[in-house]
Amino acid sequence: MKILNHQLYGHDDVQVNYRPTPNKGGRYIPQYLIIHYTAATTEQSAISWLISPIAQASAHLIIGREGTITQLAPFNLITWHAGKSIWAGLNGMNKYSIGIELVNAGRLSKIGEKCICPVDKKSVSDDDVMIAIHKNETQESLWQEYTEAQLEVTQEIAALLVKTYKLVDILGHEDISPIRKSDPGPAFPMKSFRGRAMGRRNENIDSYITLSVLNIRSGPGTAYNTLANPLPEGTKVTMLKTQGNWSFVEVDDIVDGLMDLEGWVFTKYLGK
Repeated sequence: MKILNHQLYGHDDVQVNYRPTPNKGGRYIPQYLIIHYTAATTEQSAISWLISPIAQASAHLIIGREGTITQLAPFNLITWHAGKSIWAGLNGMNKYSIGIELVNAGRLSKIGEKCICPVDKKSVSDDDVMIAIHKNETQESLWQEYTEAQLEVTQEIAALLVKTYKLVDILGHEDISPIRKSDPGPAFPMKSFRGRAMGRRNENIDSYITLSVLNIRSGPGTAYNTLANPLPEGTKVTMLKTQGNWSFVEVDDIVDGLMDLEGWVFTKYLGK
């Protein structure tokens, strides 16, 4: 992908779907990237809403659940995605950030046996639902999961935006408006997403690949439980620390749909 004149182009050098929104301000220099969910289940409903003058809201990009991309405004124009917000002494993050909306229902309601999006009242398949506690809360909730296609596309775009605009950081709406907002929520792997998009700045951190199929465990020893299915041979990992013959690693590849996997592996089976 590439950015020309603040417009996004795909791998085929064709500009991505562009649906201009009237809900925008003047020119600015972005410093941050803010990740949101749409709180609705369909891409078309999100696009229709954010290009409507009635909405008084917008974003720069919408990423559909199949990884489709729609741009609503050039990256050098302010969009209205953050609302009342503050971060690092900056008040009103619309003036400082690019906004990406991922099509995702967010927090779900349980009605009978069904998980329902509170906004558009559509049901979400149980296969796409996780139970988790939001980092700003103390009670479990139901959340719609993001798709692998969405996360992969958003990851690539985020890295491109960071490089092009020299962004300072990537945040969630929940970070800049913690009282009002909960997006992108616990289903979004923000830690690993941010690390990959921003690039690793610690040159002392070493990257390896697994030399064989390798168990990843909750502690440095075979007595500890495995955290997932074994890592396939050739899986990319980053070594964060060691203890005896064991290494605590962050898995850089997607394994069984997990993007935020960290745990202990036997160091002998890691190589360059």
